[in-house]
Amino acid sequence: MAFAPLDPVLHNQLRLAIVSLLVGLESADFNFLLEKTGATRGNLSVQITKLNDAGYLTVKKTFKDNYPNTKCSLSPKGLKAFEKYVDALKGYLGT
Repeated sequence: MAFAPLDPVLHNQLRLAIVSLLVGLESADFNFLLEKTGATRGNLSVQITKLNDAGYLTVKKTFKDNYPNTKCSLSPKGLKAFEKYVDALKGYLGT
């Protein structure tokens, strides 16, 4: 039996955590993702950029009370990639 390849963009613990959190949310801001993932600001920023570059996230930068505010939401492409990734993992687990 051949195993389905795992998406290299999602096959990273932090990127997978970000996408997993966003699956159930319309959007989330940077500080929410920071708190939930326990990542450093720099690492979270880099991984959000990688997901955005892959077209998996939509990132909107605004200001909130004179502070920069980054909001992320999962794109349709990102949702499809996540679902495909989960299906591939199920194949590895034999479920």
